[in-house]
Amino acid sequence: MPELLRFQDVNTHYGDLHVLKDVNYTIGQGEIVSLLGGNACGKSTTMKTIMGVVRPTTGSVIFDGVAIETMSTAERVKRGIAPVLEARRLFPRMTVYENLEMGAYTRKRGPDFNQDLERVYSLFPRVKERLNQVSGTLSGGEQQMVAIGRALMARPRLICMDEPSMGLSPLFVEQVFEIIQEINRQGMTIFMVEQNANMALSIAHRAYVLQTGKVVLSGSAAELRRDPSIREAYLGELQVT
Repeated sequence: MPELLRFQDVNTHYGDLHVLKDVNYTIGQGEIVSLLGGNACGKSTTMKTIMGVVRPTTGSVIFDGVAIETMSTAERVKRGIAPVLEARRLFPRMTVYENLEMGAYTRKRGPDFNQDLERVYSLFPRVKERLNQVSGTLSGGEQQMVAIGRALMARPRLICMDEPSMGLSPLFVEQVFEIIQEINRQGMTIFMVEQNANMALSIAHRAYVLQTGKVVLSGSAAELRRDPSIREAYLGELQVT
């Protein structure tokens, strides 16, 4: 499987605080890779480092064979990385349609734009029903659908999702994870930070576990789900089916 994203010995700091410590990840084209761990372990910093909000103190972030750690966020989006941010982060006073438009801000408007809209509508019929609704009035689950649709409008090669289940009802959590799987089946590579370890490992191909900024475990999602000691130490109580 060709490699799409790699962290190579990445260290990050917030002032004197050492957050990521010699971190190495690889994500292959077409994979769903999940990043798990407790609060304040470095998961969100990983996503910020991919998107350019945080820059490594040392080490490299390599996307499609090119080091991107000095590139702007906009340049990374143009190269094919799109975020689905923690807590959705829609533009609350803009309509659903306007938020979807913002996802394509790095692209020229053309026939592809309408094709991508239709793709979003097919994945999220509820989004199509609410195109003219102000985004801030949507439910949490509906906002997450718009956030994923907005990312898809960038025509990315990699979507980075930060806590996609946060604040959602159990019903919407299941729907969102089913959609993530469907997007992946269509060829999208997904790197996902997620607190809900059971759901994340049920759809991921591989996973990494962070603890205080270090990768302490990695392997196939199935292996991590089956290992009782790993579940107890790092992932909490999982219901393995």
